[in-house]
Order: sequence, then structure tokens, then C-alpha cells
Amino acid sequence: MNVAEPRPRLEPPAQRNPRFSPGRVAAMSLRYLYLLRGSWPRILEMAYWPTVQMILWGFITQFFYTQSSYLAQGFGVLLSGVLLWDVLFRSQLGVSISFLEEMWSRNLAHLFASPLRPGEFIASLTVMSLARTLIGVVPATALAILFFGFSVYDLGLALAALFLNLAIMGWAIGLMTSGMILRFGLGAESLAWVSVFALAPVSGIYYPIATLPEWLQPLAWCLPSAYVFEGMRAVLLDGVVRYDLLVSAFAINALYFAAGVGIFLIALRQARVGGQLMHVGE
Repeated sequence: MNVAEPRPRLEPPAQRNPRFSPGRVAAMSLRYLYLLRGSWPRILEMAYWPTVQMILWGFITQFFYTQSSYLAQGFGVLLSGVLLWDVLFRSQLGVSISFLEEMWSRNLAHLFASPLRPGEFIASLTVMSLARTLIGVVPATALAILFFGFSVYDLGLALAALFLNLAIMGWAIGLMTSGMILRFGLGAESLAWVSVFALAPVSGIYYPIATLPEWLQPLAWCLPSAYVFEGMRAVLLDGVVRYDLLVSAFAINALYFAAGVGIFLIALRQARVGGQLMHVGE
């Protein structure tokens, strides 16, 4: 009697799951862009506030221009401060809002049940933040040229370094607040809207850091934004690019961004272990 030999067990081919996939980052970025494209009020809102602020401050500084020679020198400084501050605000809000949209739709658990890795999720949030920032700020800079004959692009190549520093700082704050929201739930949602404004008085947006009380100046110099706006004034008023300020801003931003990523990853790990991803948004 012949006994049939057992068939060899066929192992499924190993599925490739790279540690970092640009394709998954692109897919997540497209997801957020499709959400944005499907809601014209969101696009209008992103361009609305920078434009309103630019027009308001433009007319204020234009009034000062006719009244004071000193303030006339600072005409471009005030407008540049408004526009660059909005880069920081929009970058932070771009990360936070994209993250909150996942919480509002209760989609976080579905995302992390897929091959999506936390690093890819963070990368897609920063890509979407950059897109939101450009959509919001670029129209305002064009209208500043049209209405007031002032171009922030006169800052030259220094503008790219100033923009990038503020964007990185905004991403860091956005990741920190997103981590706090993930840890404490939507009860901490207000952090996404108010956190960055707490830094405005000590960032030196419209005045030098030396204007602050002496005891507050060391705190201001711990913020990359202080170096950015001091560097902006050096270019506009003195025609000098302060590379020392830019390098210091990048160095501090590296620490801030690392802290933001760390806080977000720790909060995400705790949520996954504790099963909170299944209940976020409730």
C-alpha cells in the first residue's frame, strides 16, 4: 500500500515593508490634499487671515509713514514681521489641524492598522503643513506688492532661511501639541489654537529683543523665532545678513524638532499600548 507523501507546505512570499516608504508618505499627503481640495471654505480660510492681517497692518504702517520719519524706516519691517509670523502660525496649525482631522473622523486606529509607520505619518503632516502655509501666505505677499509696493522677497536668499526656520519651529510646536492632544484627548484641543500665540510677546516680531525687560530676554533667546526676527530686521534696516543668528536658529530648531517628534512618538506609543487609538474622538 502506497502512502501518499505529504505535500510540501508553501510559504507565502515575504512581503516587503521598508522602514520608510516615500510612497506611503506621498499617499498620506495626497489624502490630505484631497480633503483640502474638497472643501473650498478651508482653502479660503487659509488665505483669508494672512490677507486680512497684511491689509490691516499695511494701512496702519502706511499711516505711520506719513506721520513719522522714524516709523517710515520701519514700514517694511512691520509688514515683513506680520507675514513671517504667519509662516510660524500656519506651519504649527497645519500640523495640528491635519492631525485633528484624523481624530475628528476617528481614523487614527485605521491608519496604524495599515503598514503606515509613525515616521511616515509625521513626514506627511509636515508636507501638508508646508502646503497649507504656502497657500495662506503667498497670496498675502502678492497683495502686499499690489497695495503697498512692498515685497518681502526683497529679503533675497535670506528669506528662504528665515522661512525654513519658522516652518521647522511651527512643525515642532504642532507635533508637541498633537502629542498632548493624543495623550489627554480632545479636551486639550485648544492647545492647537493658542500655544503659538503665547510665544508672540517674546519673539520680537515688531520690536527688538532689547525692548523686553532684562529678566525676560534670556527666555526670548531660547526661541528660534527671536533669532529669525532679529535677522529679518538686520537685513531690512542694515542690509546685512546675520549668519550667526540664522545658524543659532537652526541649531535650536534641531532640538525643538527632536523634542516634538519624541513627545509625539511617546504619546502615540502609550495610546497604542493602552488601546486609546480605538476611542480617540469620542
